[in-house]
Amino acid sequence: MLTISQELVDKMIAHARADHPDEACGVIAGPEGSDTPVRFVPMENAERSPTFYRFDSMEQLRVWREMDDRDEEPVVIYHSHTSTEAYPSRTDISYASEPNAHYVLVSTREELGEKAEVRSYRIVDGVVTEEEVVIVPV
Repeated sequence: MLTISQELVDKMIAHARADHPDEACGVIAGPEGSDTPVRFVPMENAERSPTFYRFDSMEQLRVWREMDDRDEEPVVIYHSHTSTEAYPSRTDISYASEPNAHYVLVSTREELGEKAEVRSYRIVDGVVTEEEVVIVPV
């Protein structure tokens, strides 16, 4: 189960809408071992693509070093889907390398209108397990 604040959910949705029609991506860091998402870190989609995302390798190195320096870990790794449901693609699954992270997908597909679909998954060794998302008011 992912427990996350409404503020952080709103930030992921805003980032997804701002980068639309390209996929948005980023991390929400939290204290090591806490499983608590706290610090929102939007990142650039190096692919600038509506169907694929990839962290810029230099930006990712900088962000991961910053988390190490702050005794944090990537609690949430998020990205958006611009025209499909919020479910991991085969590529998303193959790139999932943080076994303790919650992989959050935000769908901004057209038929949702002003709404966005937010779903969370654990992805370990290629196995996708959807989990409940509990959104806590700020």
